[in-house]
Amino acid sequence: MFSTKANKIFQDVIEKYHVINTVDQSFVNSYHKDANLLEHLLYRKSWIDTVQWHYEDIIRDPQIDPVAALKLKRQIDASNQDRTDMVEYIDGYFLEKYGDASPKAEATINTESPAWGVDRLSILALKIFHMNEEATRADASSEHKAACQTKLNILLEQRVDLSTAIDTLLEDISKGDKYMKVYKQMKMYNDDELNPVLRSQK
Repeated sequence: MFSTKANKIFQDVIEKYHVINTVDQSFVNSYHKDANLLEHLLYRKSWIDTVQWHYEDIIRDPQIDPVAALKLKRQIDASNQDRTDMVEYIDGYFLEKYGDASPKAEATINTESPAWGVDRLSILALKIFHMNEEATRADASSEHKAACQTKLNILLEQRVDLSTAIDTLLEDISKGDKYMKVYKQMKMYNDDELNPVLRSQK
């Protein structure tokens, strides 16, 4: 199943990141894009999400230097753009993979594309990893650990449900019961022609 592969890759990425556990560490993709394109895209997607997760932790430091915060905000903006681009690449992969599938006359389009489901699955992997850390943290109170374990159990259930939904959607697309499109996000705030503030600086 696709989700089994994706969840394994996400777990591998998160564990690899936490060996050094710093946002400025170098990135090396474990999968070559020419030999394992889907795995390559999933690995890259998860790395972007993992680094951004920790950017978001850092920027919430109430003592952060304002100059450093502004720099970090720019990094988060760039990361968000990379995240969106990766979703579109993954959807492009699925569109090509199922390009020969003929949608049935009664076929419908899903509320979200396969890759946006994958995006949610990648973030869910991070929530599970960090909630598990909190549920097992040695210096935490028993009450804290119990509350986090309850949340972890819910997150694990969500992963099963979301994984099943993604696999079902991909199967439905392959059988022609569903069809998909790749919609570019067309973000405007990073575009110096579409963002009026950036345009005024030209």
